Amino acid sequence: MELREVIGRRRSIRFLKPYKPVEPEKIQVMFEAARIASHWGNVQSLRGVAIFKDSAAKELLDKLEGIILGWQIKLAPCVIVWYINPNAVDGQSDSLLKLADVGALGVGTKEERVDGVENQLLPIFAGIGEVMKQPGIGELDCGQGIAQATLAAYEMGLGTCCLGAGPGGPKLMETLGTPDGCRLLLLQTVGYPLEHWEAGGQRPRLPFNDLFHINGFGGNHEFPRSDEIVDELKQDGMFTQPAPLPDREEELQLMKQALGLVPPAVL
Repeated sequence: MELREVIGRRRSIRFLKPYKPVEPEKIQVMFEAARIASHWGNVQSLRGVAIFKDSAAKELLDKLEGIILGWQIKLAPCVIVWYINPNAVDGQSDSLLKLADVGALGVGTKEERVDGVENQLLPIFAGIGEVMKQPGIGELDCGQGIAQATLAAYEMGLGTCCLGAGPGGPKLMETLGTPDGCRLLLLQTVGYPLEHWEAGGQRPRLPFNDLFHINGFGGNHEFPRSDEIVDELKQDGMFTQPAPLPDREEELQLMKQALGLVPPAVL
């Protein structure tokens, strides 16, 4: 499947089959995709813990299912706890030197590249290490890893949905035994879709020209949107039918009954 089509078909799938476990090999593929994502300084601060409902300890499941009121957490056969370890910044010197060594950073000979890192980059980063551990660019790059894992999940026929953790996050991290200083990013439910992959159709989005600009901001700087490109992307499957699809209400009623959910069940 082409990347454009994968992007277009990828939806937040909230309704999963609670009776069908997810194979650990598929979660591994998601983790592999996250591991190779780009990260500033090559520090790789993204971490993940996969919690399988059919094998995790009851104490952990109780903490997980009590973290928010969401029925999605209770029904998902697998939940990935994504978090950031800011202390990965401490290994930044070695990471940058590895990039120089393999020719991914700097120009010239290997010796010149390594010298540039040691005498130019490292002195700069040495003074801002603690600053770089604060919320910001690290979370942004972790998001790239989670996005790659999500695309990998869809390509394997899985559905996922990213959820906030709420005030119960610290307790969950404590139960997991994560290192001090780590910050919870989000919870991602993973399973086989109970609903159709369209999940009711393409969700409403703000107009393109409200979001993207060129060489400045404002009405005179709207990014020129080509109708030809839009048509091409529609043909490639990136853009699908806008919600709601004609049978979405019937689909929701069927899933409500199948899962025993009580309306409005929006969390």
